[in-house]
Amino acid sequence: MDELNAMATLNALPDISPAATAWREWLETHGPKLLLFARNQSRSLEDAKDILQDALVKLVEKVNSGEFVGGQESWQPYLYTAIRRLAIDLSRRDDRRKKREDNASKDQESEQYEDFHPWFESDTSDDETRNQLERSIKELPAKFSEVILMKIWGERTFAEIGDTLGISQNTAASRYRYGLEALKKNLSSARRRGDLSI
Repeated sequence: MDELNAMATLNALPDISPAATAWREWLETHGPKLLLFARNQSRSLEDAKDILQDALVKLVEKVNSGEFVGGQESWQPYLYTAIRRLAIDLSRRDDRRKKREDNASKDQESEQYEDFHPWFESDTSDDETRNQLERSIKELPAKFSEVILMKIWGERTFAEIGDTLGISQNTAASRYRYGLEALKKNLSSARRRGDLSI
């Protein structure tokens, strides 16, 4: 049957207990139903064909090893169960792979963005110093880091920062001072550890 790659696999397997013609006749009768079921359980026709082929190979191996309980009338129920399990396994693998790829692409995009859009573009600031400063700002509590970023990089006044964040101008100024003090402590610790050479 053209639609079933499994035929080639079955014909290529040595020592098949039932005669090859019996397998062929059985597949011609039940193959389309099994393929339809596999197609319903999977995301694509190609996946369905692979799942059906894997299920048939498992059946042949069990029959040849003598592990299969029941005769030819039990093949179809066995295959429906095997197809369903294989489809679930394939779907889970695909979902995990997609999630890993999505996470990797997000990380890569983030790294690329930071590589191409450094916070500091000064020629006097080397990469090590810039990286340590960026890391230290990210480690600050958000209420401090957001004010520092808005004040220095956004060039906003404390009144504008207060309006944006819904806090008073004095609170914005206080958070800025406290944030700079925390940043100075972080950078001093990095310099003492030898992580920073300024």
